Amino acid sequence: MGKASRRPRTRRADRADRADRAAGPAPAPFVTRPFEGLPGETDWVAMREIVPAATATVRFAAGRAPAQAPEEVTIATVLPLAWPALHRASGEVLVGIQSGDIGGDPSRDIASAITYAVAVPPGAPVETLPLSTSETIRLQDLLDMQTPFEATVHDGFDFWVEDAGLDADGRASLERANDSAIPTVKLNSAPSCYWCRIGERTYVRWVLPHDEDTSTRALARLHASGASALGESGRLLGCFRSSGLLIPVWEVAAAAEADAFEAAVAQLATRIESAAARTDPLDAAERGAKAGLTNRQVTLR
Repeated sequence: MGKASRRPRTRRADRADRADRAAGPAPAPFVTRPFEGLPGETDWVAMREIVPAATATVRFAAGRAPAQAPEEVTIATVLPLAWPALHRASGEVLVGIQSGDIGGDPSRDIASAITYAVAVPPGAPVETLPLSTSETIRLQDLLDMQTPFEATVHDGFDFWVEDAGLDADGRASLERANDSAIPTVKLNSAPSCYWCRIGERTYVRWVLPHDEDTSTRALARLHASGASALGESGRLLGCFRSSGLLIPVWEVAAAAEADAFEAAVAQLATRIESAAARTDPLDAAERGAKAGLTNRQVTLR
């Protein structure tokens, strides 16, 4: 038989399709700083971008908890098979925030993962999420804004395991994940500052709390004056950009352990805050330093 003939679409049908699409919720608008206003904004960004294995807990705002929701939800860097979320048989809800962007506002995507995870039966994962829309609730409207968001860094992904019952394939998968985790330590002397060792090289990566331009200008002022080093030898390599914030990276002595940088980070934090507070125009040397830093910035996601 020949191919069935298809009647050409009419303009009226095209207009009807456009009207149907227009009647539904619009896709979520892009948000430059999706975690702005949340407690621990910089650690939300750190857990999404530079920390391999970490968890934190959040609570629902009064009157915002979905039906049958637990008192707390665990936010994790990543879950098995990159699931967006998991409702454990015990009732615990875990949400992975490195599972990739769904739309233009990660705050809506993560809030959506939380609500879907609460709704699925205990013991089931959330394997996919629908596209967030302008009507999808944001984390800022879902969560208790008085509860601190504090990342706990883990050596590996054993937090995936609810009990000791893993078969051979499951144990092998967990071991592979653990082997891939970059050794990472959260420093105490500044928020969202992390020591890590990648191969034979060691770095300090730090999510700064100011908007990208303010942080770049502050680092440019320090770099131009020779004050951007971390301690005696920590060299500022460049910066990542993510979620509207800047993440500068220093390469430090390869054999140095995390606690060796606490004092240096505290001192540099004071210099960064002082430089960020300045409002006078950059001079020629500072403009040159800013151009150099900007050229070495990499946008994550």
